[in-house]
Amino acid sequence: MNQYLPLILLGVFLNAFAQLSLKQGMRTVGHFAFSFENILPIGTKVALSPFVLAGLLCYVISVIVWLMALSRVDVSYAYPLLSVGYIATAFAGQIFFGETLGPVRWAGILVICVGVYLITRSA
Repeated sequence: MNQYLPLILLGVFLNAFAQLSLKQGMRTVGHFAFSFENILPIGTKVALSPFVLAGLLCYVISVIVWLMALSRVDVSYAYPLLSVGYIATAFAGQIFFGETLGPVRWAGILVICVGVYLITRSA
C-alpha cells in the first residue's frame, strides 16, 4: 500500500492547495453579510475570483486523484492520511496569511504527525 502513498499525498496536497486558494479568494472578496441583497454582487465577485476558480479546479482534480487512490488501497489506510492536509494548511496559513499557531495547535499537529506515521507503518 505504501507504493500508492505519493498518489494519496498528491490528492491531499491538491485539496490543501484548494483550501488556500479559496481562502485567498475570499480575502480579496472581503467580509460580507449573508443577505438576499448580497447574493448577486457578492456571488459575482466570488464566481469571478481567479483564486476561487483555481481552488475549485484543484478540488475537482483532487477528487479524481482520490478516486484513483481509493481504487488501489484500503479506505482505512487512505482516509486518515487526509489529516496531512491539516498540517500543510496550518503551516501555509501561518506563512502566507500570518495566522497564529499557538502551543495547543502545535500539540495537535504533533499528534496528527504521530498518527500519520503509525498508519503508514501499518501497511
